[in-house]
Amino acid sequence: MSGEGAPKLDVVDASGLKVAVIASSWHVTVMDGLIAGAEKALKEYGVTDSVLVRVPGSYELPVVAKAYADRGYDAVVALGVVIRGGTPHFDYVCEAATLGLTQVSVNTGVPVGFGLLTCDDEQQAVDRAGLPGSKEDKGYEAATAALTTALLVR
Repeated sequence: MSGEGAPKLDVVDASGLKVAVIASSWHVTVMDGLIAGAEKALKEYGVTDSVLVRVPGSYELPVVAKAYADRGYDAVVALGVVIRGGTPHFDYVCEAATLGLTQVSVNTGVPVGFGLLTCDDEQQAVDRAGLPGSKEDKGYEAATAALTTALLVR
Protein backbone atom coordinates (compact mmCIF):
# COMPACT_ATOMS: atom_id res chain seq x y z
CA MET A 1 0.00 0.00 0.00
CA SER A 2 1.34 3.42 -0.92
CA GLY A 3 0.44 5.03 2.44
CA GLU A 4 3.76 4.08 4.01
CA GLY A 5 5.68 7.18 5.00
CA ALA A 6 2.73 9.56 4.60
CA PRO A 7 3.09 12.71 6.73
CA LYS A 8 0.83 13.27 9.71
CA LEU A 9 -0.39 16.84 9.25
CA ASP A 10 -1.63 18.74 12.27
CA VAL A 11 -5.19 20.04 12.02
CA VAL A 12 -4.96 23.80 11.58
CA ASP A 13 -7.50 26.61 11.43
CA ALA A 14 -8.46 27.13 7.80
CA SER A 15 -11.77 28.78 8.60
CA GLY A 16 -11.10 31.79 6.38
CA LEU A 17 -10.49 29.76 3.24
CA LYS A 18 -12.88 29.45 0.31
CA VAL A 19 -12.57 25.93 -1.13
CA ALA A 20 -13.92 24.20 -4.23
CA VAL A 21 -14.16 20.42 -4.29
CA ILE A 22 -14.29 19.24 -7.90
CA ALA A 23 -15.30 15.58 -8.23
CA SER A 24 -15.75 13.30 -11.19
CA SER A 25 -18.88 11.21 -11.62
CA TRP A 26 -17.47 7.79 -12.61
CA HIS A 27 -17.31 4.94 -10.05
CA VAL A 28 -20.01 6.25 -7.71
CA THR A 29 -19.11 4.21 -4.62
CA VAL A 30 -15.44 5.21 -4.74
CA MET A 31 -16.32 8.84 -5.45
CA ASP A 32 -18.78 8.95 -2.55
CA GLY A 33 -15.95 7.84 -0.27
CA LEU A 34 -13.49 10.38 -1.64
CA ILE A 35 -16.01 13.21 -1.31
CA ALA A 36 -16.88 12.19 2.25
CA GLY A 37 -13.19 12.20 3.15
CA ALA A 38 -12.68 15.66 1.67
CA GLU A 39 -15.77 17.00 3.45
CA LYS A 40 -14.53 15.52 6.74
CA ALA A 41 -11.23 17.34 6.33
CA LEU A 42 -12.94 20.64 5.50
CA LYS A 43 -15.06 20.33 8.63
CA GLU A 44 -12.10 19.40 10.86
CA TYR A 45 -10.11 22.35 9.53
CA GLY A 46 -13.01 24.76 10.11
CA VAL A 47 -13.83 25.53 6.47
CA THR A 48 -17.38 26.84 6.15
CA ASP A 49 -17.16 28.40 2.68
CA SER A 50 -16.99 25.53 0.23
CA VAL A 51 -18.71 24.22 -2.86
CA LEU A 52 -18.95 20.72 -4.34
CA VAL A 53 -19.00 20.59 -8.13
CA ARG A 54 -19.46 17.37 -10.10
CA VAL A 55 -17.89 16.91 -13.53
CA PRO A 56 -18.48 14.08 -16.01
CA GLY A 57 -15.07 12.42 -15.59
CA SER A 58 -11.48 12.90 -14.51
CA TYR A 59 -10.49 14.40 -17.83
CA GLU A 60 -12.70 17.42 -17.05
CA LEU A 61 -11.16 18.10 -13.62
CA PRO A 62 -8.49 20.59 -14.80
CA VAL A 63 -10.74 22.96 -16.72
CA VAL A 64 -13.25 23.22 -13.89
CA ALA A 65 -10.46 23.52 -11.30
CA LYS A 66 -9.07 26.43 -13.33
CA ALA A 67 -12.48 28.12 -13.46
CA TYR A 68 -12.81 28.00 -9.68
CA ALA A 69 -9.22 29.10 -9.12
CA ASP A 70 -9.93 32.09 -11.36
CA ARG A 71 -13.09 32.89 -9.35
CA GLY A 72 -11.06 33.60 -6.24
CA TYR A 73 -11.16 30.29 -4.43
CA ASP A 74 -8.20 29.81 -2.08
CA ALA A 75 -7.87 26.09 -2.73
CA VAL A 76 -9.25 23.40 -5.00
CA VAL A 77 -9.58 19.73 -4.16
CA ALA A 78 -9.68 17.57 -7.30
CA LEU A 79 -11.16 14.10 -6.85
CA GLY A 80 -11.43 11.39 -9.46
CA VAL A 81 -10.73 7.78 -10.24
CA VAL A 82 -9.44 6.14 -13.41
CA ILE A 83 -9.24 2.36 -13.51
CA ARG A 84 -6.99 0.66 -16.04
CA GLY A 85 -8.76 -1.08 -18.88
CA GLY A 86 -7.55 -2.94 -21.91
CA THR A 87 -6.72 0.11 -24.04
CA PRO A 88 -4.31 3.07 -23.78
CA HIS A 89 -7.25 5.31 -22.78
CA PHE A 90 -6.17 4.99 -19.12
CA ASP A 91 -2.75 6.45 -19.87
CA TYR A 92 -4.12 9.39 -21.83
CA VAL A 93 -6.73 10.35 -19.24
CA CYS A 94 -4.33 9.99 -16.30
CA GLU A 95 -1.61 12.03 -17.96
CA ALA A 96 -3.96 14.76 -19.18
CA ALA A 97 -5.67 15.14 -15.80
CA THR A 98 -2.40 15.08 -13.87
CA LEU A 99 -0.61 17.58 -16.09
CA GLY A 100 -3.71 19.76 -16.30
CA LEU A 101 -4.15 19.95 -12.53
CA THR A 102 -0.46 20.72 -12.07
CA GLN A 103 -0.73 23.48 -14.65
CA VAL A 104 -3.76 24.98 -12.89
CA SER A 105 -1.95 25.12 -9.59
CA VAL A 106 1.32 26.52 -10.91
CA ASN A 107 -0.26 29.04 -13.30
CA THR A 108 -2.87 30.39 -10.87
CA GLY A 109 -0.99 30.05 -7.59
CA VAL A 110 -4.03 28.29 -6.13
CA PRO A 111 -3.16 24.97 -4.47
CA VAL A 112 -4.86 21.94 -5.98
CA GLY A 113 -5.20 18.92 -3.73
CA PHE A 114 -4.52 15.90 -5.91
CA GLY A 115 -7.12 13.26 -5.18
CA LEU A 116 -7.04 11.49 -8.53
CA LEU A 117 -6.82 7.73 -8.03
CA THR A 118 -5.07 5.95 -10.89
CA CYS A 119 -5.59 2.27 -10.19
CA ASP A 120 -5.07 -1.04 -11.93
CA ASP A 121 -8.36 -2.42 -10.64
CA GLU A 122 -11.45 -1.47 -8.66
CA GLN A 123 -10.17 -3.04 -5.43
CA GLN A 124 -7.18 -0.68 -5.41
CA ALA A 125 -9.59 2.24 -5.73
CA VAL A 126 -11.80 0.96 -2.91
CA ASP A 127 -8.71 0.50 -0.71
CA ARG A 128 -7.90 4.20 -1.13
CA ALA A 129 -11.42 5.68 -1.03
CA GLY A 130 -11.89 6.11 2.71
CA LEU A 131 -14.78 3.66 2.77
CA PRO A 132 -15.39 1.26 5.68
CA GLY A 133 -12.58 -1.27 5.37
CA SER A 134 -10.42 0.98 3.16
CA LYS A 135 -6.75 1.22 4.07
CA GLU A 136 -6.42 4.88 3.04
CA ASP A 137 -8.55 7.99 2.62
CA LYS A 138 -7.19 9.89 -0.36
CA GLY A 139 -10.10 12.34 -0.35
CA TYR A 140 -9.18 13.43 3.16
CA GLU A 141 -5.48 13.56 2.26
CA ALA A 142 -6.07 15.65 -0.86
CA ALA A 143 -8.17 18.14 1.08
CA THR A 144 -5.68 18.48 3.94
CA ALA A 145 -2.84 18.97 1.46
CA ALA A 146 -4.76 21.72 -0.35
CA LEU A 147 -5.74 23.48 2.88
CA THR A 148 -2.27 23.32 4.41
CA THR A 149 -0.68 24.58 1.21
CA ALA A 150 -3.23 27.38 0.83
CA LEU A 151 -2.34 28.63 4.29
CA LEU A 152 1.36 28.48 3.44
CA VAL A 153 1.01 30.55 0.26
CA ARG A 154 -1.32 33.09 1.82
